[in-house]
Amino acid sequence: MNFSTLKKSDIQISSLGLGTNAVGGHNLYQGLREEDGKNLVRAAIDHGITFIDTADVYGEGRSEELVGEVLKEYKRDQFVIATKGGSDWRNGTKNNDPAYLRNALEDSLKRLQLDYVDLYYIHWPDGKTPLGEAVAELSRLKQEGKIKAIGVSNVSLEQLKEANGSLEISAVQLPYNMFHRDIEEDLLPYCVQNNISVVAYGPLAYGILGGEYSTDFTLEEGDWRQSLPLFQSGTFEKNIGKVEQLKKIADKKGTDVSNLALAWLLEQPGVDAVIPGGKKPEQVLSNIPAAEIRIESELMDEIEAILQS
Repeated sequence: MNFSTLKKSDIQISSLGLGTNAVGGHNLYQGLREEDGKNLVRAAIDHGITFIDTADVYGEGRSEELVGEVLKEYKRDQFVIATKGGSDWRNGTKNNDPAYLRNALEDSLKRLQLDYVDLYYIHWPDGKTPLGEAVAELSRLKQEGKIKAIGVSNVSLEQLKEANGSLEISAVQLPYNMFHRDIEEDLLPYCVQNNISVVAYGPLAYGILGGEYSTDFTLEEGDWRQSLPLFQSGTFEKNIGKVEQLKKIADKKGTDVSNLALAWLLEQPGVDAVIPGGKKPEQVLSNIPAAEIRIESELMDEIEAILQS
């Protein structure tokens, strides 16, 4: 496993992390088995993935509870935990009010059974609270030892600039994968220039880059991905065609398309970690080789030609 230093901190994070929205995320996925989710987290830590990502809204607190049950089985220096606040599932609103964020963090710490979190994100801007005020409260929580580093998620460039007004943002978590590259235009360069770690979520395009879907694949009723542009008719079939071409590039590297997609992200300047999710331990194990793959410039050019076709 490769590691990098979370910007503006001394925290070492594994380049391959674990997203846990399917660990107790019953509000996002149907038919989840909680023990499978806990075993997913155990498999990650047992195999060198130290960077575990969750959020209070996943399963309305249940993800944090399950993750916390697993983390207490390990020493505190065996993992780096990131969680998020700012989405109030109780009333379906976003809330970055400083008092709300303080209470949200305290609740997260209780569910995680921890004294502090390594990285705490504002999950979504609420469109009304100045991000500078919200970050100032997180700065106070950092001074109190309850947060080691501050992050923001799902922000525009202007919102990131506002949040980083005091230069305290260590990380920004954004959707980024081969089929969703919007951040390359402005957010990614800003992060590189301003010493902010980019953590890419949805790195496998929510399953499309896993290499298992065919053009006749359909999502189950109630699957939250039904609203994503990537799964809309026309776009989905076109991307499946690109996946079939990418499999040929993966063959040249002796790997599969999912690991190629993860390795491609880790080649991008500014990306310090990717956080694929999963439901079962074997998914974690299959992702681990991606951390060691290096893609030569010639193959990067071939990949780009496929993605632009």
